[in-house]
Amino acid sequence: MKFLAYLVSGISLGSIYAIIALGYTMVYGIAKMLNFAHGDVIMIGGYISFLAATNLGLPTLVSVLLAMVVCTVLGIVIEALAYKPLRSAPSLAVLITAIGVSYLLQNAALLIWGANPKSYTPVVEGTLHLFDGQLSVSYVSLLTVACCIVIMVGLTLFTNRTKMGKAMRACSEDKGAAQLMGINVNRTISLTFAIGSALAAIAGALLCSFSPTLMPTTGAMPGIKAFTAAVFGGIGSIPGAFLGGILLGVIEALAKGYISTQLSNSIVFAVLIIILLVRPAGLLGKNTQEKV
Repeated sequence: MKFLAYLVSGISLGSIYAIIALGYTMVYGIAKMLNFAHGDVIMIGGYISFLAATNLGLPTLVSVLLAMVVCTVLGIVIEALAYKPLRSAPSLAVLITAIGVSYLLQNAALLIWGANPKSYTPVVEGTLHLFDGQLSVSYVSLLTVACCIVIMVGLTLFTNRTKMGKAMRACSEDKGAAQLMGINVNRTISLTFAIGSALAAIAGALLCSFSPTLMPTTGAMPGIKAFTAAVFGGIGSIPGAFLGGILLGVIEALAKGYISTQLSNSIVFAVLIIILLVRPAGLLGKNTQEKV
């Protein structure tokens, strides 16, 4: 029964990583850049939903929707001001800019909301007891898994069935050819950032519900782990981000339960290294040959 408890906890945590990883993988798949400020957008989403529910007294769903709107606008602004001027710049310049934006958001949150941790009220409360009370599953865990599945299926249908989704796939394959076919590449990339940032707001609310402490560095480590999950599953692949997030959460939960809480992060990254040695493109990633 203890194993089942760890497994449920791992799937719930992994679902949060998967939602964050979906934002990473979409931006990388279309714009071919790593947005390391994504974890801090999660933190902003957590603060907005917290303040909307606490200070304004808004219902939980409305506060999360407000956080999604704010994070969507924030993602578009970040892309327009920080990343759009670097379309043709070397990848190292984009990477340094992303790290700079991350520190900017963290320090802005520190100045605005302070360093003291906030106690976040979960979006749903209560616990489901199974097997005569031997296994307890929180409603937050069930909601997190359900949201992750719905988001993954929705994004898959969006990219495969809609006109804008097909434009994203075209930009992912070849931006120059897509532009020649009449696709507005800049607008497509901006939409990608908007969708990723909206997902970050949802992830922020679920993350703070799962671990109810909110501070300016809340999104830092989950952001890194979610990036790890995206690489683990095959960055650029939506099902890969989902699979990578779930597996990463389960590995972390089992490592904490059976080995060591202090070593759990090391074990997670060690597994990633082993997987990449065997499959450099990730579990569901595709190896691509580059002509020289």
